[in-house]
Amino acid sequence: MSVILGVGASLPPRLVTNDDLATRLDTSDEWIRSRTGIRARRWVEPGTTTSDLAVDAGARALRSAGRSTVDAVVVATTTPDRSCPAIAPAVAARLGLVGVPAHDVAAVCTGFLYGLANAVGLIASGAARTVLLIAAETFSTILDPDDRGTAVIFGDGAGAVVVGEGGPGIGPCVLGSDGTGADLIQVPAGGRHFRMSGKEVFRAAVERMSEVALDALARAGLGPADVDRLAPHQANQRICDAVARNLGVAGSKVLTDLDAVGNTAAASIPVLLADAAAHGALKAGDRVLAVAFGGGLTWGAVTLTWPDVVADFGVLGQDR
Repeated sequence: MSVILGVGASLPPRLVTNDDLATRLDTSDEWIRSRTGIRARRWVEPGTTTSDLAVDAGARALRSAGRSTVDAVVVATTTPDRSCPAIAPAVAARLGLVGVPAHDVAAVCTGFLYGLANAVGLIASGAARTVLLIAAETFSTILDPDDRGTAVIFGDGAGAVVVGEGGPGIGPCVLGSDGTGADLIQVPAGGRHFRMSGKEVFRAAVERMSEVALDALARAGLGPADVDRLAPHQANQRICDAVARNLGVAGSKVLTDLDAVGNTAAASIPVLLADAAAHGALKAGDRVLAVAFGGGLTWGAVTLTWPDVVADFGVLGQDR
């Protein structure tokens, strides 16, 4: 089996509140909070890239793991610095990992879980003994600033884990996709702005996340009663609440940072885990169920036994 050896996260310093958005959109703090659970999010300043956040989060995860090198680097992102080449090799180089194999994974909000399955597979195959997995997004750069349906939801950030040999730790990674729903979450070819069909995505997310979470538990030989902490993709508080109800997991067990950072897409789960671990909501030995849904359509879930690590959670450029 594989285990998490270290965890880190990085957020941009710019805080954007609901009141800030209400100055230019037909919305209000109450409207946003009642529909999403979000009160603020972090957005990058012009000139700050996805790879900048990825490098900072990766350095934090390496520091958390007490390592300076790994055997492979995987970066999950929907917002790379450029469409070609992948950003993982550049991120690896900036971390002093020149020569290490590095590649990107694109599965939108399920990107971290797809990347985790990738990392576990590299270790199981013998291709690597340690893998740095980073999920990083700057969704603010692809949003339509005048679309209150999306502009109020997404935030920027990056989270990372170092995965290595050992166990028990990471359970079976259960993944799925359905390309017939590709138009529900997309940035059209030649287009500049992200688009999402909110109502259809809500229904599909609740259904798929509930199903795949139960599947992951069953494959790990566990049931909902065994879950100490549910770590759902931070898409929308109503989605998180609905999935918890469907699984029969008490609200007190559901991890959330949505109110402060919004939906950080692929980075959502690792940012959530780093935040929870850094602030005492997640402790060594906790059985964690992580579950996500994203564009593609894609979805996934995994069980984790949380390790005894010190999370490194902070703001880009302020505390490293």
